[in-house]
Amino acid sequence: MRQTRKLLVRTIAAGGGILILLLTVFAGWRARRALQLSAEEVHAEREIRFESHPFAPPLGTSFELVSAPAVFLQAARFQDHLYIGGPGGLLEYDLKGAPSRQFIPGRDLPPSPLVALAEALLADSREPELVVATVQDGLLAFDGRSFRQIRPQDSEARGITAILPASAGHLLIGTRKRGVLIYDGKHLAPLHPSLNSLYVTALAGTESDLWIGTINQGVFHWHAGVVDSFGEEQGLPDRQVQCLATSGGKSYVGTVLGVAVFDGGRFSYVLAPGVLATSLLATDSNLMVGSEDQGVLTIPINSAQLEPRRPHSNKTAELAKVRQFFVSGNDVYVLSSDALYRMSTSGLGWQQVLRPGPAILSDRNISALAADRSGRVWIGYFDRGLDLLEADAGRATHMEDDHVFCINRIVTDVRTGTVAVATANGLLRFDSNGGRQQVLTRADGLIADHVTDVAIYRDGLVAGTPAGLTFLDGGGPRSMYAFHGLVNNHVYALGVSGDELMVGTLGGLSEINKEIVQASYTAGVRSGLKHNWITAVVPVGDEWMVGTYGAGILKLDRAGRFQTFEKATAPFEVNPNAMLVTQHHVLAGSLGNGLYVYDRDAARWTVITEGLPSLNVTALAESNGTIYAGTDNGLAKIVEQKLYP
Repeated sequence: MRQTRKLLVRTIAAGGGILILLLTVFAGWRARRALQLSAEEVHAEREIRFESHPFAPPLGTSFELVSAPAVFLQAARFQDHLYIGGPGGLLEYDLKGAPSRQFIPGRDLPPSPLVALAEALLADSREPELVVATVQDGLLAFDGRSFRQIRPQDSEARGITAILPASAGHLLIGTRKRGVLIYDGKHLAPLHPSLNSLYVTALAGTESDLWIGTINQGVFHWHAGVVDSFGEEQGLPDRQVQCLATSGGKSYVGTVLGVAVFDGGRFSYVLAPGVLATSLLATDSNLMVGSEDQGVLTIPINSAQLEPRRPHSNKTAELAKVRQFFVSGNDVYVLSSDALYRMSTSGLGWQQVLRPGPAILSDRNISALAADRSGRVWIGYFDRGLDLLEADAGRATHMEDDHVFCINRIVTDVRTGTVAVATANGLLRFDSNGGRQQVLTRADGLIADHVTDVAIYRDGLVAGTPAGLTFLDGGGPRSMYAFHGLVNNHVYALGVSGDELMVGTLGGLSEINKEIVQASYTAGVRSGLKHNWITAVVPVGDEWMVGTYGAGILKLDRAGRFQTFEKATAPFEVNPNAMLVTQHHVLAGSLGNGLYVYDRDAARWTVITEGLPSLNVTALAESNGTIYAGTDNGLAKIVEQKLYP
């Protein structure tokens, strides 16, 4: 009996031990599972969702592009061809410089300028591809036949500035707002939290020993899980980094004021002080420095070590606006903004390989448009003056000087044929033949030299400025600002209907009649205005369409009530004065969202993106049934009847 009792106790004890063991194992499993789930959650939080799919160009787009100058940014050799990328798209040449193919944004590519090229064998591909980075549409991978697109869902991750192929098929990606990302074919995630939120300008090195240039925070060195940062206090000539290069244990950081040399990760000395360095190529014996205005500077490395601040040698001043060096086989190439050169076989000087063909327009960055009564289209550029495009769009005449520069607005007077042009340096008036009649500045009665908008009002003009309004007619100049009841001094947009003048400002909207403020509107529940920053205002019948910088488009009715639209009243920006009214439509250009089109008969908004060279639509005009849409990447035109496919 006693033995039975002992056996029972032992059995219970053993069972208890097993139970405790099981409970311990279970608790450990739960803990490991919790840690695993926590790690997965953290990884999921860090990971950026993206889509990868073949890119299908838009079918049957009705937009036509007016040829603008090609601007070269980066080049690469791929499948025994030369490819050059830039705002105008991807250009393909044979090795002798003869053009082969052209892939244009909005037609063959997403509507976004290109910023970087690199050949890479990515982890999700079986063959090398030409990886193409875009300003706002992520990545493209080209196999020589077709493109596939790698597009992050987060718009900030789509704004790419630099790419660097790394080991194991990985790709390092520099962005404007999300710092450095890494793509491994299956996942897209930040490389490290310490590198988040950087505005990256350049990448160099490897995945484990990486140099990161930024626009205003100097250079960062990521190595062995540690990040070192260098600014002016640590010897950098300037915090704005333009380019990077690494070679033989040394790293070179090109800034707007010279090149900093790092040896073993530590600052050593400065080369080419004062030079705006835009590209670097390091070899065993020389450092080549490409500059904005001094061509190519070749600096012997050994001499530089002995004399760190030694004057530059072998300056090639005939080259300007150097954008990139790259090596292909035994050849060294240098890319400028408008040509590609190769080092001569003798090693002395550069031989031009190719240059793009002629263009009709003078620039790509359009800021204002208007059509005169002869059918010519006046094209204002952000920093290149004016083009007068003939009615057949076959040629243009360019005008540019100290006043015809930085164009904000162009308005034609159908009564007289004259044209008023608002610029950052005054108000200009031209006759019907394009001859300059008058230049008005503060000395002539304007309240400010910087004219943001101009409108035909009653018997004269009214000019909007950051300091208020100036009325110009036979009675002489008269100014109005906040003291007189204007809702805000900083005027962005003017709209006229009879004696009514609507003034869009940084702080709301004012309604003026015969130079007297009748009413003002600011954002709030009672008014219905969604945003105070008014960028465009146009009359539509007896009502007004109002564009804002942050709340899209609203309608102001005759009773003074703002009404919203299902699609067009949203958190996006309407570009300054990028609104146009025709008999059947209202059109509005947005900052990054494309072209908004309102069907006046159906009272419905549609958004158009296909066919545009950029989704940043900056100006609009109509001439003889054709709509002209200016962007920061060129000019597109379309017959108004074909706005809807």
